[in-house]
Amino acid sequence: MGIFHAWHTKLNMRKNSLDWHKQDIQSEYEELLQAKGFVHRWSELADVVYTYTRARWSGHRELTFPFGKLKLFWGSLYMFPKYTSRWKLFRKAGNRVKPGSNISAVRNPKKIDKLHEIARENNLDHERFKEEVKKLLSKSILLK
Repeated sequence: MGIFHAWHTKLNMRKNSLDWHKQDIQSEYEELLQAKGFVHRWSELADVVYTYTRARWSGHRELTFPFGKLKLFWGSLYMFPKYTSRWKLFRKAGNRVKPGSNISAVRNPKKIDKLHEIARENNLDHERFKEEVKKLLSKSILLK
């Protein structure tokens, strides 16, 4: 799990309780079960892999992945670019609004309520932040 640990350390997301992470994994697992189409299912599998590896990085080693190693591998192939792109997008947008911002967020950038939460958590003007995210999204290939 070395690469996962290093990557999660770089993203530097908040570590939460075991119960919080279990609920997060369960929620993402349920979304995977409802997903339709190859790309949507792959994206949702990546979310399950992300929540699982984040929980492990947070110190909850007793958790087991709900699928085999092959699905962990395939989900990882989608997870790394998906979440790294989101993280970089929010970092860049935050620095455009307030230089020196070190945003650590990987939420869905197309959900306006999530953008407002990220702006609030980082003491940024939410309208300006939202506009910067929209500008960057329009130029992004990975986040379309």
